[in-house]
Amino acid sequence: MKCLTEELWMEIPSRRAIVSLHKEVEGLVKKSGVQEGLVLVNAMHITASVFINDNEPGLHADYERWLEELVPFDPGTDPDRGGYLHNRTGEDNADAHHKRQIMGREVVVAITEGKLHLGPWEHIFYYEFDGGRQKRVLVKILGE
Repeated sequence: MKCLTEELWMEIPSRRAIVSLHKEVEGLVKKSGVQEGLVLVNAMHITASVFINDNEPGLHADYERWLEELVPFDPGTDPDRGGYLHNRTGEDNADAHHKRQIMGREVVVAITEGKLHLGPWEHIFYYEFDGGRQKRVLVKILGE
C-alpha cells in the first residue's frame, strides 16, 4: 500500500472566502503514484470547511448569503441582543464555528486509474469562515 500525507498551508486575508483546492489535490494524487485508492481532504481548523460542489461564482455567492442568513456574523456577547455565548471567550467567531458545522469538515474522494473519480461538475474547495491567519488542510492519500 502507498501512502502520501501533505499539508496545504494558506492564509486568507479576508474573513471569509472560498478557495479551489482541486488542482493541488490532483497534483498530490499524481505525486503519490496511487492508481486505486482514496484521498481525504480535511480542514484542520474548526472555523473552516472542505466541500465538493460546482465551481460557479453564483453558487458561491448563494452559499455566502444562505449561511449569513442562517448564522449571521455578530461579534457581540449578549445572546439577548443576537450575540453568541462563545464570544464571551474573547473571540468574535462563533458564527464561523456554526458555518463549518453546516458545510462539513472534510471530503473523501475515490481515486480510479490514478485520477480523482468525481462527477462532471464536482470540484474540491476550502471555505474559510474566520480568516486573517495561517491555516492548513490535510491531504492523505492511501491505495495501490
